[in-house]
Amino acid sequence: MPIRVLLVGAGAIGSFYGARLASAPHTLVSALCRSNYQAVKGNGFRITSPIFGDGGFRPEYIFGSPAEARQAPVKFDYLLVATKALPDLSDDSSLLEGLVGEDTSIVLVQNGLGIEEPYRKRFSQACILSAITIASVAQPSHGHIKHNGWTRISLGPYVPQPDTGSGDSEERGAQSCSRLVELLKAGGISDAELHDHSGLQFVRWHKLAINAAMNPSSVLSGETANQAMLNDTELSHHLLKVMEEVLETATKVLGKALPPASATPEQILQSIRRNNSGSKPSMLLDWEKGNRMELEVILGNPVRLAREKGIEMPRLQTVRQDKTDSVALACSSGQLMQITQVLAQLNLMVQLEAFAHA
Repeated sequence: MPIRVLLVGAGAIGSFYGARLASAPHTLVSALCRSNYQAVKGNGFRITSPIFGDGGFRPEYIFGSPAEARQAPVKFDYLLVATKALPDLSDDSSLLEGLVGEDTSIVLVQNGLGIEEPYRKRFSQACILSAITIASVAQPSHGHIKHNGWTRISLGPYVPQPDTGSGDSEERGAQSCSRLVELLKAGGISDAELHDHSGLQFVRWHKLAINAAMNPSSVLSGETANQAMLNDTELSHHLLKVMEEVLETATKVLGKALPPASATPEQILQSIRRNNSGSKPSMLLDWEKGNRMELEVILGNPVRLAREKGIEMPRLQTVRQDKTDSVALACSSGQLMQITQVLAQLNLMVQLEAFAHA
């Protein structure tokens, strides 16, 4: 019997990993599309990659709505959710109603913190896998997936509390996660990683350090791309300090030291400098396209979670403050930009917050 995967949110990241899974033996991949439905229905996906070359794949089934997916004549082993996490606007766990069977694993390939909880609450008996990727992928046009670099994806079961009855949820999650990692490796993702629950949450915080630094700063500094931010002395210093703040908070919240192999903020910035693809942070791409941005899971949830533990995150809090507080904090700490630059960008910050809650 083949292993069947359904992409829920067939955008850049979901489609990239879907294409790799489709190349693994005995694996069939379907796609639940949104805005790119017509293009994918007509021509499938076209993938361009500096690692895997140019090619494409046509999903086994292509759905334009969850209702269509529920009518499929097959059951899915994995529901790979790669939508943007926007909990302040919608609960995307509802998209999976009627698709989660007894042997179905929900795989959440999303940024930020706390993204698993809506799915855990709705599907309390389901096997939930949490995933973080550092792949740089974009969809410049509907159905065209442009892979810029990197492939690593880290996966682990989401088991935030010890079993209270069944006794096997963590084991089921580990087995399902291990199988998916092997499929990804068979599809060419040689650096697919398997973690336990605690290990994956460290990876999630580590990725948050990158997102919380690069994403909002790219918008608030006047639509600045990665390389340009790193070439600006003040911005580069700010990015470094945000990453340090996030990683220091992670050790306090999780109660453990970061794994020794974790890249330091300096190493992260050096890696970004070496990427000459001209890539932009995802939040900047969303800003330019007028799309919704993942503010809550990248900025809101970390600050709230830290405060529950009695920890303050002043740099992240600055980005979330209203314009008066932002100016005051920038004046007192010298962070992000000089005060004149902050004043020049206040309108962008107001627009950013208003857009996120529109």
